[in-house]
Amino acid sequence: MIAFSTCWNSGRHTDGDVMLREIKDKLGFDLIELGHGVRMSLMPGIQKMFDAGEVRFSSLHNFCPLPVEVMVASPDCYKFSAVPSEERERAVRQTFQTIDFAARLHAPFVVLHLGQVNMPPITDRLIKLAKTGKYLSRRYVRLKVKAVQKRGKIASAFLQRAKDCLRRIIDHAASKNVRVGLENRRDYEEIPTERELPALLDQMNSPQLGYWHDFGHGQIKENLAFLDHAEWLRMIGPRAFGCHVQDCIWPAQDHQPPFAGNVDLEKLVPLLPINCLFVWEMHPHKTADQIRRSVQLWKERFGE
Repeated sequence: MIAFSTCWNSGRHTDGDVMLREIKDKLGFDLIELGHGVRMSLMPGIQKMFDAGEVRFSSLHNFCPLPVEVMVASPDCYKFSAVPSEERERAVRQTFQTIDFAARLHAPFVVLHLGQVNMPPITDRLIKLAKTGKYLSRRYVRLKVKAVQKRGKIASAFLQRAKDCLRRIIDHAASKNVRVGLENRRDYEEIPTERELPALLDQMNSPQLGYWHDFGHGQIKENLAFLDHAEWLRMIGPRAFGCHVQDCIWPAQDHQPPFAGNVDLEKLVPLLPINCLFVWEMHPHKTADQIRRSVQLWKERFGE
């Protein structure tokens, strides 16, 4: 089943119904994910389209709608891993609101980011080295090893705070019959890493909680030598509720239309469950023609 995320066009619309109609009429999708850039002002038009039966919603990406004090798309504006309890509480309450909206719109899934470890950022530094011909140089390897060691020493407290919040979120989601997908992250600083995620799902031990695979993030991690994309999906794929479909041009230019970059979709897609939800998550600068071509290629290779 394929759907399309409003991250492509939410920033350029002031009416939710016009935003959804652009996706439906120009791209042919009537199954839509409400992305993390949806502002409260767009909700009346979204509700109108839903009430009229013109669209269905596959999922909502936390936080949706955006907190009123946040002006631009920002899925990490409040973190469950944050040290201040006030920020964690705000994150939980905003997530409850996202879950409530999902239930109202009959969307079965909410996609979640968990936060990050407070450490010197490493991912963008590695990307910069890769772009300048220093991929896997001594400096590259030294920086990466140092970051892994640093994260290993301090991550547990941040991860524990995220888990404590997640338990409350799972309970609320269960009460609304909504499932929560934990998204794999682009940056090594973020929570959880691929090493942490399976154990986290085991510890939570809830049918409401599963994995959400982002092809672009997975490819960037592979490009930076943090994982083997296919090996990771072979292990975690059976636990996936859905995924964000995008391609990636080496080393880290993601949110490209499928088949426009280096992601080996032919090898990776079969590693996901047959009932997995595939949500196109495109950069706002991608044209409708580019997206339509990628959808046609997808259908030729994988069906509807």
